[in-house]
Amino acid sequence: MTRPPSVSRRLVLRAGAAGMVQVGAVRAEEIRGADPAAAAAAPAAEDDAPVSLVFAGDVVLDGWPGRAIARGRDPFAATAHLLRADIRLANLECVVATQGTASDKIYNFRAHPRTLAVLRRHIDAVSIANNHSGDFGRAAFTEMLALLDRSGIGRFGGGRDLREAHTPLVVERKGLRIALLGYNEFMPRSFEAEARAPGIAWSEDEQVEDDIRAARTVHRADLVVPVMHWGWENDRTATDRQRDLAQRMVAAGADAVIGGHPHVTQEVELHRGVPIVYSVGNFMIDALDNPAQTRGWVLRLELDRRGVRSLRTDPVRLDRDGVPHPVRYAATPCWQRGDGAVSTCKAVGN
Repeated sequence: MTRPPSVSRRLVLRAGAAGMVQVGAVRAEEIRGADPAAAAAAPAAEDDAPVSLVFAGDVVLDGWPGRAIARGRDPFAATAHLLRADIRLANLECVVATQGTASDKIYNFRAHPRTLAVLRRHIDAVSIANNHSGDFGRAAFTEMLALLDRSGIGRFGGGRDLREAHTPLVVERKGLRIALLGYNEFMPRSFEAEARAPGIAWSEDEQVEDDIRAARTVHRADLVVPVMHWGWENDRTATDRQRDLAQRMVAAGADAVIGGHPHVTQEVELHRGVPIVYSVGNFMIDALDNPAQTRGWVLRLELDRRGVRSLRTDPVRLDRDGVPHPVRYAATPCWQRGDGAVSTCKAVGN
């Protein structure tokens, strides 16, 4: 894949780094409806009080899942228990809007705003850094930003301009501040945010590294988790490009790296003790091409001030309508701090 340089855009961001704020971001306590005053008074996170974070893969709320919601059904119901955590995340692989014109692409995904009420029951924040957020143009993308904000769903990896797209969503739980960043590096690049135009955050190595460092120095995050939309569709193994960038992110201070886009699961590995999940696969989408695309993971991380304490991948299988269901007794990657390598565990109780 080609990644043309964008030096001037990086300079714009660096020049304004000292004045960056959480544009468009909301604290997770507010997302979940907790009392902000009580949250502010919460004690600092300790090693015996980990923060749980789950990440579901690609979620497309048009097609059958969208029609199910229109009929009053909840396509998340079968897997709702897998999404119970302090922080619940997903990749929103569609635009949510009522306007716009479809792009000249094979697949264009646009969901109705009514889907957000159901999404909000199960997900606290979404990455919008992917190759479908701009399927119906900038006006539809801007409408989605407003709809997400009004619904109380946090967002990262995109915004109303370049600076906002690269500003992390900082979620605070149990006194632990976790910065979430999102990046896309799969064409078309025309979806990228500009200095005065809305869009997504594009992945450029030095800018990603700058953003990770700024998440700590400017936004006072304790932990930083970048979410990547990368790799090649249907590849079961990460590319050299993915590995190289993941290692650069870890060197810049990432505490975990989470990936998606290939629509299939890829391997999980450690670099300097930091877990890298190259692709969690699909979670909810009815545009399925092959059996491998029907299998995905709900990633679960336990976090503390030192980083990731443990990692688990709960397997799901998508039915012909693109709706996920738990899979029991499947061996999937797992890890805990102190282990020298990632191993496999069987999902018995999900």
